[in-house]
Amino acid sequence: MKRLFFFSILLCCILVVGCKNQQSPAAATDTDTVAVTAVKFNADSAFASIEAQCAFGPRVPNSAAHKACGDYISARFKALGLHVTEQAADLKAWDGQVLRSRNIIAAYRPELADRIILCAHWESRPWADADPDSANHRQPVMAANDGASGVAVMLEVARLLNELKPEFGVDFICFDAEDYGIPYWAESGEAQDGSDWCLGSRYWAAHPHVPGYKAHFGILLDMVGGTDARFCFEGFSMRYARSLMVQVWDAAQRAEAGNLFVATEGGYAQDDHLPLNEVAGIPTIDIIPCIEGEHTFGTTWHTVNDTPEHISRETLRGVGQTLVQFLSERPIP
Repeated sequence: MKRLFFFSILLCCILVVGCKNQQSPAAATDTDTVAVTAVKFNADSAFASIEAQCAFGPRVPNSAAHKACGDYISARFKALGLHVTEQAADLKAWDGQVLRSRNIIAAYRPELADRIILCAHWESRPWADADPDSANHRQPVMAANDGASGVAVMLEVARLLNELKPEFGVDFICFDAEDYGIPYWAESGEAQDGSDWCLGSRYWAAHPHVPGYKAHFGILLDMVGGTDARFCFEGFSMRYARSLMVQVWDAAQRAEAGNLFVATEGGYAQDDHLPLNEVAGIPTIDIIPCIEGEHTFGTTWHTVNDTPEHISRETLRGVGQTLVQFLSERPIP
């Protein structure tokens, strides 16, 4: 979820101090004892997927672009040999509108009991209400970074699974209706419990696509392609899945992405990982930007400038290669 709640009271005491000189919450794994995978993440392929998603236009719920892009994502996962389930639900938004939502779940080796989750949201925010030009505030966001980047990284990781050959199942979940939270001009104001955001993940956590569904853990990807991205230890992730977060950040060092994955504490993001942790009971971390200064999520967040030309292939590579390295290390005990 993309409210400035992310840093709230902790902005000064965590970002100004913490992101500069705090120590990692756990000692890093000795990189000499863990093999570096030969499987390489292709950032150009991921970038092409971002362009393809954005070519449909803003994927605002209930729009033609939303439906067409959902069809594209589903078809891409199917073409990679994954078993795709689409979870449709009519979800009531803060303004009373019924959103015809669509969670897309692509399963690698669905027959296996041992499973992990990689997830992201795939739709666009209807309002660019953080744009520096207030004339743009009621325009939709193209969501190249804030949505499409996470899906693109997942698609490329899915393509590489036949090389990685993990001995566990992987469920790629594309959540809908994450970014439909109340804009600042709405008379109803902001829901204090955050229930106006993350509608698709809230629905899935309460009604998983497989009855009794279990997974060892989950990793959420949110805004993982920004030119100014840096990823710190997000607060709720540390609360619910501290050891997993440290494992992923250690893998980033071996993936030569330590410049992106900074081993310091960040703020708290009320994002799609919360329903997975608190409702579904699946320990889940959030890879989300933690940037010092005015633009905590990046300068294109909820603006009309969240477009492919502001995506960094190097950021995509760093995040994608970190996941490839992490999966290669057989993270399930």
